[in-house]
Amino acid sequence: MSSKKVGPVDASITPRYAGPATFARLPRLDQVTCADVVVAGIPFDSGVSYRPGARFGPTHVRESSRLLRPYNPAMDVSPFELVQVADAGDIAVNPFNIDEAIETIEGAAADLTADDTKLVTIGGDHTIALPLLRAAAAKHGPVALVHFDAHLDTWDTYFGAAYTHGTPFRRAVEEGIVDTEALSHVGTRGPLYGKKDLEDDRRFGFGIVTSSDVYYQGVREVVDKLRTRVGSRPVYVSIDIDVLDPAHAPGTGTPEAGGMTSRELLEILRGFRGLNLVGADVVEVAPAYDHAEITGVAAAHVAYDLVSLLALGAEG
Repeated sequence: MSSKKVGPVDASITPRYAGPATFARLPRLDQVTCADVVVAGIPFDSGVSYRPGARFGPTHVRESSRLLRPYNPAMDVSPFELVQVADAGDIAVNPFNIDEAIETIEGAAADLTADDTKLVTIGGDHTIALPLLRAAAAKHGPVALVHFDAHLDTWDTYFGAAYTHGTPFRRAVEEGIVDTEALSHVGTRGPLYGKKDLEDDRRFGFGIVTSSDVYYQGVREVVDKLRTRVGSRPVYVSIDIDVLDPAHAPGTGTPEAGGMTSRELLEILRGFRGLNLVGADVVEVAPAYDHAEITGVAAAHVAYDLVSLLALGAEG
């Protein structure tokens, strides 16, 4: 852990609409000697099956994060004082070659976490979760996974393609990089191609908490179930912003009615305090379909709470 922390730009000196366009106006990674937690963008959307545009998500979320403040009262923590947090910029990936892009992301993630630094990534489409899980498993062994999404993302192929935003977790199971006794989807809903989708998903080891389950059971019961399933294992959290209802996140590639509220998502994440969180991503923010930064603000706050959880873990 670094000794002297460099925090975000002081809003009492530089207005929030001015200053650096980094996440939460934090220092760039090259402006600090080392970092305990880094935020990196992955501007990639070559794996989408419907609306494109998530390649512009990292920039949009950074802009939407300007109003974030250094103290998180929900967790009673000042993450930027507790540990050094920095913005690592964007991982430049090939938009025309998915295989090469996946290799680039995995290598960059391994480099960014080489010194036990924790990584939160902003996407980008959900294809990026696979190389991020590979990098996490290379350090920690097969990881537990909590996957927030309207969709299962365990389909086999799209148009014969094995690597898309709808297939990362099937590939992860096949590659043995996730712990099949500790896999969970949260917030799933909407029509499927067939009942076999659910049957395959159960065979892979996933437990499902639907958006209706969150509504009827409540946040506390859902958190208790997820914590029991994960236990003390190293856990990776992957969040597709379309887990939120389109009322809370219209700017996404494959919206589905009947989703969670931003309040429910944030409260579930806050219930993960004390878990062995090793990394996280927030994906599928497509700003062309956003307005008034509704989706960007939601994603920025989600990333902020993830950073807070990782800061608490790094400090403790």
